[in-house]
Amino acid sequence: MKPLVAVAMLCLLTASCGGPSTAAQDERTEVVFWHFWGGRDLPVVEDVIRRFNASQDKYRVRGVAMPGANLDLKLFLAIAGGDPPDVMNHDDQVVADWAHRGALTPLDAFARPDEIERLEEWLYPAARRLGSYEGRMYALVNGLDVRALYYNKTALREAGLDAIAERGPQTLEELDQIAQTLSPPGGEALRRVGYLPDPRRLWAWGVVFGGGFGDPKASEPADRVACDSPGVLAALRWMSGYAERYGPDRLAAFRSGDQALTGASFPLVADRRYVALMDGQWRVRDLAEAAEAAEQDGRSIDEYGVCPLPPPPGGLAEAGWANGNYFIVPRGAKQPEGAWEFMKFWSGFDGAEADAAATAAAGGWIPASERVVHEPAFEGFLERRPLFRRFVELAASPNQRPTPALPVASTYYREVVAAAQDVLYRGADPEERLSQAAERTRARLQEALVD
Repeated sequence: MKPLVAVAMLCLLTASCGGPSTAAQDERTEVVFWHFWGGRDLPVVEDVIRRFNASQDKYRVRGVAMPGANLDLKLFLAIAGGDPPDVMNHDDQVVADWAHRGALTPLDAFARPDEIERLEEWLYPAARRLGSYEGRMYALVNGLDVRALYYNKTALREAGLDAIAERGPQTLEELDQIAQTLSPPGGEALRRVGYLPDPRRLWAWGVVFGGGFGDPKASEPADRVACDSPGVLAALRWMSGYAERYGPDRLAAFRSGDQALTGASFPLVADRRYVALMDGQWRVRDLAEAAEAAEQDGRSIDEYGVCPLPPPPGGLAEAGWANGNYFIVPRGAKQPEGAWEFMKFWSGFDGAEADAAATAAAGGWIPASERVVHEPAFEGFLERRPLFRRFVELAASPNQRPTPALPVASTYYREVVAAAQDVLYRGADPEERLSQAAERTRARLQEALVD
């Protein structure tokens, strides 16, 4: 037996033990739930399980934390061995891949047709896209991740950009103005930047520029991959302007400095490395904790704002790239009906909105439906975290788009990021590198569809 497989099987055996079971005292049907949460999020997850178990008398969910790497391998070994979990939460771009390979049970195999119809209307567009493959739903999103532009109002005012400080940059030209004012080209190594594109964020900027990364429903495989479309190319060319302005080596050196930050320090806060920075809603908690620490120490702290990614002329408003956490039911799960009831409870679908709102507020997560957002528990959370509200508003936009639902979505994502890295840090030609990324992904897609 190969060492990696042996380790994975040992993990499965350990997980299956999962500590003392309460089955002897509880005659309800057990639903096994694998998840990856730990740290500060684990108590939130355990509380959801406790509340679900207390809410009904038919099922008892047993949570099994599966932290660390090789979660995919562990699941596929469990499926092959005939003992998969009943439900699992994941956050990688694997729904289309696993559905294509027959590893997932579609939701319509255990949910009623009317439930599927209502669910599709209930979900935000981005959440619906994240869980679908070839016209069927295979995953139920319980938390969306979206990106917006954080900006330092205090630093902008100090630089004389008062109007932008009040409302955030509304156009791409204003974002470039922040960069040119706060970090003019020339001089020695960069110490602070007004704004600096991140290669990973081409997935967001490509949408903002009006580019389509591909249509998963297209009849021709070549049309399903379109990272070489005019809009995506225009976005990367704009990003490459920063490499031309500062030099690829200086950009790479500055970006590598982010890795030296202590712990999970937010680069926007750490030594004011950035004045404007694209990131996700989870950073709102970092800003709140930084403010609380400063208040305790008697220090002043900068004022921050959040705004949508500013589009170029003809671009899309409130646009970007979305992903999130979602539930899946593996093939061969013994209790898919119980899994479905738990999934609905956590996400809030079918009358569980109030409980889901409490969960989202406790975890600092964006619900997958507007119905949950408007519950008092979550509205109260937004009053305490006003910057978070902007992310929730963006989550409802139809212009928040995930990676196309393709069997090679993970490969596609990496190819696009690698192309952007080569352009920004090594001076590669944007059109040539995007063309290479597209052709490589199309070749992999063709192989996957033939298999």
